[in-house]
Amino acid sequence: MNLPLGKTYHYGLMTRFPTIEATRSVVAKLDALNFDSVWVGDHIAYTTPILDPFLQLAQIAACSDRLTVGSGVFLLPLRHPTPVAKQTATLDHLSGGRFIFGVGAGGEFEREFEACGVPKNERGARLEESVEVIRKLWRGEPVSHEGKFFSFPEVHMQPATLRPEGPPIWFGGRSDAALRRTGRIGDGWFSYAATPEMYKEGLDKIAPSFEKANREIDTFGTAHLLFAQIDESYETALDKATKLLSKRYAMDFSRAAKKYAAIGRPEDVAETISKFHDAGVRHINFDFLGPPEERDAQMERFATKVRPLLGKG
Repeated sequence: MNLPLGKTYHYGLMTRFPTIEATRSVVAKLDALNFDSVWVGDHIAYTTPILDPFLQLAQIAACSDRLTVGSGVFLLPLRHPTPVAKQTATLDHLSGGRFIFGVGAGGEFEREFEACGVPKNERGARLEESVEVIRKLWRGEPVSHEGKFFSFPEVHMQPATLRPEGPPIWFGGRSDAALRRTGRIGDGWFSYAATPEMYKEGLDKIAPSFEKANREIDTFGTAHLLFAQIDESYETALDKATKLLSKRYAMDFSRAAKKYAAIGRPEDVAETISKFHDAGVRHINFDFLGPPEERDAQMERFATKVRPLLGKG
């Protein structure tokens, strides 16, 4: 069975918005350059400063009436799902139905789990049950729940989400267990640190679980977080990308930058994106590397020099 992939290609930006001035400026540029979406990440504790995703997304949605807003990805096992259901239903309303709920199990930073009082080895099971709880509460009707981690008597959370099924829930992760979970209960898959070949292999692992669950959805979302550095030469772009990513992840990222990033001249970057398209990705979400002023220049280069090479999809 083939997953029901959409036919249209979408381009978004993954970044953070430390001030209201930055939010207004970046969102205005995204609108002017005809980007489709904007995404923010999530951590309780990280190697660099990071803000709460839902608060950022609500502010972004208020600054644009067209951009899709999404979490890429929200570490759901670190939170109780009932207040998260309220927050996401609210964000669904405030964005006019333009919210995509990206979720993941996390696990790279053990101290996040210790700080939240959540055993790291429970993160996958907690993620799955939390999604069940949230979808129940999104209905806007009296529901109860009896589970391994969460139990409560009948409660009536209102209002319901704008769509009866709620915002689409896209799962991160690339382990076999994560991919099977995505096929069983996810509305899409959001990957990072993957090659086009790895992405295609991931979709091939998702499809059997999707079919076995007898699922019927119109479109299965396929997204990838793509590190990008557009420059005059491959060597210059690689050097910049390696320095920034090595600092961000506190490790030598030179080999990973070559493997996972779209770097080089506009035609080089367009070629990499085309390979992801061919692998099944329909939502390319860029992490343009560098400080804010360099990120803005990268956005301009993509819109004016790379996107014309990709055609219309």
